[in-house]
Amino acid sequence: MMKFLLSLVFLIPLCFLNCFWLVQFVFFILSFLFMLNFSFNYCYVGVSSGLGCDLLSFTLILLSFWICSLMIMASEKIFKLGSFSNLFLFVMVVLMISLYITFSSLNLFIFYLFFEISLIPTLMLIIGWGYQPERIEAGVYLLFYTLFMSLPMMISIFFYYEKFSTLEFLLMNVNLDNIFMFLCMNMVFLVKMPMFFIHLWLPKAHVEAPVSGSMILAGIMLKLGGYGMLRVMKLFVEVGTKIGFVFISISLVGGFIVSLICIRQSDVKSLIAYSSVAHMGLALGGIMTFNIWGFWGSLAMMLAHGLCSSGLFCLANITYERLGSRSLYLNKGLLNIMPSLSLWWFLLCSSNMAAPPSLNLLGEVVLINSLVSYSWISMIFLSLMSFFSAVYSLFLYSFSQHGSFYSGVYSVYQGLFREYLLLFLHWVPLNILVLKGEYLTLWI
Repeated sequence: MMKFLLSLVFLIPLCFLNCFWLVQFVFFILSFLFMLNFSFNYCYVGVSSGLGCDLLSFTLILLSFWICSLMIMASEKIFKLGSFSNLFLFVMVVLMISLYITFSSLNLFIFYLFFEISLIPTLMLIIGWGYQPERIEAGVYLLFYTLFMSLPMMISIFFYYEKFSTLEFLLMNVNLDNIFMFLCMNMVFLVKMPMFFIHLWLPKAHVEAPVSGSMILAGIMLKLGGYGMLRVMKLFVEVGTKIGFVFISISLVGGFIVSLICIRQSDVKSLIAYSSVAHMGLALGGIMTFNIWGFWGSLAMMLAHGLCSSGLFCLANITYERLGSRSLYLNKGLLNIMPSLSLWWFLLCSSNMAAPPSLNLLGEVVLINSLVSYSWISMIFLSLMSFFSAVYSLFLYSFSQHGSFYSGVYSVYQGLFREYLLLFLHWVPLNILVLKGEYLTLWI
């Protein structure tokens, strides 16, 4: 595990040598090299210096490498305009290092430490390369929501260490039947996911962030919450089964309400951001059922959502760079001016509504199994969420692609090879991974 960490550390000087595309190429090379580390074992592999990975870590580290590579590819504008592109690459590498250690750490405190450190590069991306003055407010929202909830977690980690003298994930096998410990340990994860009621930072952060910021937020940051819960839930089986219904209810009802909010959005990025809340709400519901189907389904959903949502933000950015607006009222009739891009809008919107053969479908089917086996009443809101998920995805597609074209550009413009490659590299893994769904069960 240390070899990848050292590769990333030694990538830092390269960031300051004006080698923008070389850094991206190295990121892709590291992604493919990391794929070779895939293990069929049930346990941790590559354990060294307190780092190691099982299947849960492996999938999310690979997703991090992949999304970070694509983030640099999507940010050509930063390179062309020369707006501190060296600093941008440096922030990207620091972010990747923090995510890598977060996902591969075998110690709860090291996990917590780098979980919080990953917030700083994200904040720099939003405030440094965001588009509007409101990005300061969005950054403050992101910072305070996370920090306000992270202090109780730190105190609960110290309490746990004093009580049981270990913070190694492999040795954490006691049963903490304490609701306060449960809330202190998990509130920071619920904010990151984000759970309905504490999700207001997400649409703000997404709308103000540059494309790279949106991609990392949707692709990886929301997964940190799910990963943390999957890791610590074995401590709270007893208390979790007692109060899990509260979180499941909030997730399902909240997911339905957020789906309705999506249909009312005029800003493309805001719509995609709210859809993330609905999808991750479903994953949270699966985790809180405390059964194998829920854990497996939430992992599948997190991977699928990471690729699909990131791809949609790329699409929104491609049209924003052309037209200078993200409003659905102005971005009409894109089928007339960029017909080839409409195919990608269709493919990614259909994946977002969990159409086959996407990994979203696998995740949703497994999570629906999990939640219906937990309580048949959940069928009501699950069916509403599934229906409205299709509604807002089709609304996004049809409203942006059809209709009279209002904006000032009238030439038929096909886009760049780089953009098609970017979308291809989001969509293909999303639809190929469904063929290897059986591996997601290995870590359980």
